Amino acid sequence: MNANSIQSAKQTVRNFYGAFDAAPDTELAAALAAHTSDNYFWRGMHPFYEQTGAQAVADVFWLPLRHSFSSLQRREDVFMAGNNFVDDGKTICVVSMGNLVGLFDQDWLGIPATRKMAFLRYAEFHRVQDGKIAESALFCDVRSIMHQAGCYPLPPPTGANIIQPGPRTHDGLMFEAQPPEEGEKTLALVNEMVADLSALNESGDDRCPPEVLQKTWHDDMIWYGPTGIGATYTIPRYQEQHQYPFRTQLKDKVFNGHIARVAEGNYLGFFGWANLTNTATGGFLGLPGNDIRADMRVVDIYRRDGDKLAENWVFIDLLHWLSMQGLDVLARLRDNS
Repeated sequence: MNANSIQSAKQTVRNFYGAFDAAPDTELAAALAAHTSDNYFWRGMHPFYEQTGAQAVADVFWLPLRHSFSSLQRREDVFMAGNNFVDDGKTICVVSMGNLVGLFDQDWLGIPATRKMAFLRYAEFHRVQDGKIAESALFCDVRSIMHQAGCYPLPPPTGANIIQPGPRTHDGLMFEAQPPEEGEKTLALVNEMVADLSALNESGDDRCPPEVLQKTWHDDMIWYGPTGIGATYTIPRYQEQHQYPFRTQLKDKVFNGHIARVAEGNYLGFFGWANLTNTATGGFLGLPGNDIRADMRVVDIYRRDGDKLAENWVFIDLLHWLSMQGLDVLARLRDNS
């Protein structure tokens, strides 16, 4: 699909955000319906899961969120679009990442309100077709709100739980068309990196040397992981604080593929449903192991700097992964409150 189609898809989503974010609660479902297809399909993290139709999406996610977070606003750090690599470019996907910011005035999902400002990290993928949004996937870091409320019921992370910044270069909002060759470079680099990780999975080498990462990553890379794992900086600290625990404390890792993989300019985003299946051997997230196969639904947003990757924002539906193993973190929070 040509650049005009991609720019048209971007405008569809920008029009949607403008109308939806400004709509009062009584008109929220109607605003969503006006910009989505009749059979609109939505994917959300635990405990929201799959929903069909604008009314269901508004009732299950958006209206409760607005009820809990007053004066909610969207603060975007990345906005991009492109042909979906997964289906050989037959569809266009628009990607937005940033924070939903509001005053946490009412309890949400059993998390006690603070009456203070709160940042809910999000990444959202929209498949646009015929001027409407046909599918969306919304990943949000529920655990970050738990952490901000001071009631995170899991062991301390290996990385840093922080309010994560946007791109260091402040160039992630790509409302205008980008040179196609730049997106192609980013896609090729991420594809190489994914292939390297897949080879590690097959080899069983769970403590690879830094040289493996240095092929595709800058030495001063920043990895912004989900709350519970945390953020980490430089290849050595990334390996110490995330890669090695992830690889050594989870076994039989299988990559299931992606639903969308989209690149534009120096940026790329992908997600799967689920990307990975694995078994916890013990220690990951500070928890004991078991023999249960569990799925990880993951979003990655990358920034390329020259010929290597510089920044990576990651969302993992850890609440779903844990629930598949019999640990309902939100229920545990409610029981202990």
